[in-house]
Amino acid sequence: MPADDIRGTTPGTAPVPLSVLDLVTVGAGRTAGDALRTSVDISRLAESRGYHRYWVAEHHSMPGVASSSPAVILAHLAAHTERIRLGSGGVMLPNHAPLVIAEQFGTLEAMAPGRIDLGLGRAPGTDGATAAALRRSDRLNEGADDFPQQLSELTRFLDDDFPDGHPYARIHAVPGPVQATSPGGVQSPHRPPVWLLGSSGFSARLAGMLGLPFAFAHHFSAQNTVPALDLYRETFRPSAVLDAPYALIGVSALATDDEKEARRQVLAAALNMVRLRTGRPGLVPTPEEAEAYEFSAMEREFVDTWNANVIHGTADEVRTGLDELQKRTGADELMLTANAHGGDVRLRSYELIADAYGLPTPA
Repeated sequence: MPADDIRGTTPGTAPVPLSVLDLVTVGAGRTAGDALRTSVDISRLAESRGYHRYWVAEHHSMPGVASSSPAVILAHLAAHTERIRLGSGGVMLPNHAPLVIAEQFGTLEAMAPGRIDLGLGRAPGTDGATAAALRRSDRLNEGADDFPQQLSELTRFLDDDFPDGHPYARIHAVPGPVQATSPGGVQSPHRPPVWLLGSSGFSARLAGMLGLPFAFAHHFSAQNTVPALDLYRETFRPSAVLDAPYALIGVSALATDDEKEARRQVLAAALNMVRLRTGRPGLVPTPEEAEAYEFSAMEREFVDTWNANVIHGTADEVRTGLDELQKRTGADELMLTANAHGGDVRLRSYELIADAYGLPTPA
């Protein structure tokens, strides 16, 4: 597998490659179509400014997050970009049959050769009732516990290498390697690299043991970041995929033209999280709504804790915060997610951060 399928370099003065995690957030007064058009705009900006990859994450039953179908969104983004890597951050494997994921990402690879990443998580990406509806089963723990077996099955479908005698030996994910063995077939030089995602130690350990790249959700599990990365590095075994560990972390980061505006925007995003965590998911509120909202003492404590892990402010302040976080964690890549009510604010944030690091400007 080519090294640039996983490792990359971002020009300028960034200490490690910078990438984008898009939750396709929908603000109050906006539509899912507005959010998806913003995703196209951000992906084009990210490509033109030298960000390394652009991932979307699977979520369900959340009005403010329009990313329930990563493969569909990635196909759309592939049609509007040319070079940037595109992927899932991630697809929640227990929600899907491994064969279906192999087919979807084989199709994406055929659409955008050499540009597709397959990031996999073991959480449902939603609440228990929605997960049961997705899986047509109430045995939710069974899916998470079976994750290593599901991962093995998916990998074999991607590589088309089930052993003789296996019940799936004559089943093939198409598009995929089987087409090269058919008369006149030509082998594609690429196969989507598999990443494991996590917010605790389980996937960190598994990724290390399998020699796979690892993505950690620092943006909502900051207290576990360093222990999980340490565990990943300690358990890492070289593989055909990687000869050394490679870990990226997802980071909430929002840059604005002035510090006051950054505080207004992250307060709105934090109110959205308060509502989500208390069973009231909705559209991302406006900064004006958040400023007028009367937070309880418990809600205010949550907001303060949440926003302490959001790197926000002017571009220079965000750059300083990102540099310090990278140094503290040793992350090989920073994947930035900008959560705000308006798409224009998110777009501007990625532009300001690119400017702060001296990333190339479009010709």
